[in-house]
Amino acid sequence: MGRYIARRLALLPLSLLLVALITFVILRLTGNPVEIFLDVNSTPEQIAELTARLHLDEPIPVQFFIFLRDLMTGDFGESLQFNAPAAGIVLERLGATLTLASTGLGLAMTLGIGLGLVCAVQRDRAADFVITSVAVAGQSMPSFWLGILLIQLFALKLGWLPTSGAGGIQHIIMPAFTISAFLLPNIILITRASVLDLSHEQFVVAARSKGLSRGRVLITHILPNAFNPILSFLGIQIGALIGGSIITETIFAWPGVGRLILNSIAHRDVPVVEAAVLIIAVGIALTNLAVDLLQMLIDPRVRRQ
Repeated sequence: MGRYIARRLALLPLSLLLVALITFVILRLTGNPVEIFLDVNSTPEQIAELTARLHLDEPIPVQFFIFLRDLMTGDFGESLQFNAPAAGIVLERLGATLTLASTGLGLAMTLGIGLGLVCAVQRDRAADFVITSVAVAGQSMPSFWLGILLIQLFALKLGWLPTSGAGGIQHIIMPAFTISAFLLPNIILITRASVLDLSHEQFVVAARSKGLSRGRVLITHILPNAFNPILSFLGIQIGALIGGSIITETIFAWPGVGRLILNSIAHRDVPVVEAAVLIIAVGIALTNLAVDLLQMLIDPRVRRQ
């Protein structure tokens, strides 16, 4: 396991270099940030100062190597909007994003596994039909559409929850449910399929032949082995979860990194965009590594591969 971790960590800089290159190229191809950030009343001196500050007066290859040099020290430059270090601004918003994403993920895991178990136990019955039908329909439901519906119902019509912003528990309920709805249908269906597949395995038949109750066999023998497909799915969907949080944060005005990225793109705040993308890329890579390690701990067969 130690060699596997070392190999994955050794490949991490290469992945980050690729992300940095793509981010750099896209930001340079979408227009001159100086012309977009400064208004029509800007003076030539202001244009020259900002151009030099962003190193845009250098050739493109030189700009990229300067960017990599600063990246090695964690220096992404100063934000054009906030006149503060870009990395610090992103890290300030990171806590809100992690809170929202972890709450949504926990809600999706709890409801998804629970409802998936109900479907497996009640196979081909009314509960199974209703839950799986809703889950299949939920796979095609856009998160932004769900978020707007939740605001209209629970905030505008019923007045139970605030429409936007951050604060107490009431503020996070709708955003967290919106994010969880992105993962929930698939977790339900994967859990159901895994439990039904495992119920015919020899170790389950042997446990039942020993006289163990159905509930004990389900909790102690089937469910731990059913986690592996769920973890594999989560490892693939981490990036999509972050993408969904960007939309969700915008809808509910949640003060996280996702909303900061969209704001910075609109204002052509290049240092903040670069810092946010790289920090998110590191987070996704480390999260995928953690998921793989957790799979190894749960399933000995993965360790032997």
